[in-house]
Amino acid sequence: MPIFEYACRDCGKRFEMFVKRSTQPACPACLGTSLEQQLSVFAVGRKETPPSAGEGACGSCGDPRGPGSCQFD
Repeated sequence: MPIFEYACRDCGKRFEMFVKRSTQPACPACLGTSLEQQLSVFAVGRKETPPSAGEGACGSCGDPRGPGSCQFD
């Protein structure tokens, strides 16, 4: 089952939920079903400290759109 992120249009709560295709998700706070699916960005653990913005090779700032997308080129 994939994990989806949602924002409730009724109460504004943001949450994550495991969702099957046949399941209609509902807000855990108000039980509303008027939800907006959010862009889900996952994190990958690293042992080293990432460079500051503007330092390092292109793509090292962590912009989710990929190398060459950030404002620090």
